[in-house]
Amino acid sequence: MDPVSVRAGATQSGLPQLDRPSAFLKALGLRFDVIEPARVVGSIDVGPDHHTPWGVVHGGTFTTAIESAASVGASLAVIDRGQFAVGVNNNTDFLRPIVRGRLTLVAEAVHQGATQQLWQVTLSRDDGKLVARGQVRLQNVSLPDSSAPTPG
Repeated sequence: MDPVSVRAGATQSGLPQLDRPSAFLKALGLRFDVIEPARVVGSIDVGPDHHTPWGVVHGGTFTTAIESAASVGASLAVIDRGQFAVGVNNNTDFLRPIVRGRLTLVAEAVHQGATQQLWQVTLSRDDGKLVARGQVRLQNVSLPDSSAPTPG
């Protein structure tokens, strides 16, 4: 199964954009088990491909996973209104280093308003200990008009 996809038997996302993830997100290896308008659950297997030169997982891996999960859930919450959600602030706390292993990601909406949303996300090891946590503020914006010319 491709990363950044919904696992077989999991809640279907309703977001066709997940069927064609970018190379960046494929390299991350994030997988979603549940995608709902107010909750997203997934996992990421981290290892040497995610390392800093010092042999631990790069904090950017955690930041990317946290914002990706919040963005997917927040976008699902507003897709029926012809909108999607874009991150405007991401505060990620790195709590402990990890070299390799599966991390479980849980993202939950704290506030879902007409123009903005706030999500809280945790990344935990198999033993339940937190590796990172984040808070993402997102702006609800109109979906791009696919018939409009591309700028530039």
